[in-house]
Amino acid sequence: MDILADLSTFLPATILAVAGLIVIMLDAYKKSIDTIYWTSVLALGAALATAFLDISRPINTAFSDMIVVGGVNSFGAVVVLLGALFSTVISKEYLTAIKHNLGEVYGLILFASVGMLVLAASNDLLMAFIGLETMSVCLYVLAGLVREQKTGMEAALKYFMLGAFSTGFFLYGIALIYGATGSTTLPEIAASNASGPLFWAGVALLFVGFFFKVSAVPFHMWTPDVYQGAPTSITSFMATASKSATFIALILILSRALPETVGTWSTVLQVIAILTMILGNLVALAQDNVKRMLAYSSIAHAGYILVGLSTGTTEGYSAVFYYLFAYTVMNVGAFGVVAYYERQHGLDFTSVENYAGLGYRHRLMGVLMGVFIFSLVGIPPMVGFIGKYLIVLAALNAGYIAMAIILVLASAASAYYYLRVLVYLYMRQPKHSTESFERPGFVYQLALTILAVLAIVYGILPGTITSMM
Repeated sequence: MDILADLSTFLPATILAVAGLIVIMLDAYKKSIDTIYWTSVLALGAALATAFLDISRPINTAFSDMIVVGGVNSFGAVVVLLGALFSTVISKEYLTAIKHNLGEVYGLILFASVGMLVLAASNDLLMAFIGLETMSVCLYVLAGLVREQKTGMEAALKYFMLGAFSTGFFLYGIALIYGATGSTTLPEIAASNASGPLFWAGVALLFVGFFFKVSAVPFHMWTPDVYQGAPTSITSFMATASKSATFIALILILSRALPETVGTWSTVLQVIAILTMILGNLVALAQDNVKRMLAYSSIAHAGYILVGLSTGTTEGYSAVFYYLFAYTVMNVGAFGVVAYYERQHGLDFTSVENYAGLGYRHRLMGVLMGVFIFSLVGIPPMVGFIGKYLIVLAALNAGYIAMAIILVLASAASAYYYLRVLVYLYMRQPKHSTESFERPGFVYQLALTILAVLAIVYGILPGTITSMM
């Protein structure tokens, strides 16, 4: 009965795990890809609704206190599932166009989402490791889905090799922390009051593992190649859901295992945040490939989030939760528009120059891209502006004035490479005929429109999100 109680307590992950098994069986029996697709979408929708209901419930634990759910922890699950759901919705048309709409893709997305939920709800370092590896193994395969292209194989190989390397750091960090504290459970680690070299060496190695997964400098090397080589709809899944899950797990570790040692680890996070913001934005300025530009911009966004984490305050953590929601909405939307252009045959629409004049030819996609770009820049009243405002406010209230100034300047610099896309969409003459373009399907347009509405509504009414945290 205990296992049933645990499964019902952690119901979103249970739904996705069962759905993943069903999808595998459907694919094995050669059922319609539409059946597999809609099974996956409905399962992700049901898990999202369940996680949303869990926000109003008190914090509870499951699986021998190794998982924590309820309250703000469930809001983290909502953010992860939001990215997974919309990335899956836009995948069908895109993968069909590139002739890789395979049943196993949806099974891998579901199982990766289970790993993300476990990671984002971990109250124990070993459970965090299990969730991290479940997520990572699925993403390694998804990154190399287009095996016929060298960039796809390169993406999978780089992600796997560097991911395995970072996993060694992560696991060795857990071993050292266990040796110093005698436990891997987060509250017990905090209660041990450990502070020796062995303990801090373990924390440092643990941070290295996390920094790799969130693409923080200097552990970002894999990001542009993997984002470029992976199918674009899969890239949106990797860039949002997996990154959100990893940041939420890091929040749990900082707030539950290291709450009394903020002064020790905060400086490290500040240095990494500054390097990440500056390098991400500087290199993005030089990119002509839109996917690589979004990859380097995601590195910069990781730096913004690390600013919130470095405060070590409840206000900073709440700002990060909101920013992860904003980041998911605007990035899945931006990658969705890129995926639409990229799936058109005969042209390389990863190059920004080939977007010339398309804003008028495909009005809906142009408008949607404008909404997502303005939100990524941080222009009011978009959700991206509120996210950056909350992080800057948390940094100022914590006394980190220099960090706040660097964040604002870095964000201002990002306007050049983001708005450059809109300049080509609306202020350049088209270079190619676009008469043969396929129109996006109704579900595809609806998904991107919903994301655009969320980006506007929750920028105007941020209190509806902040009240949940």
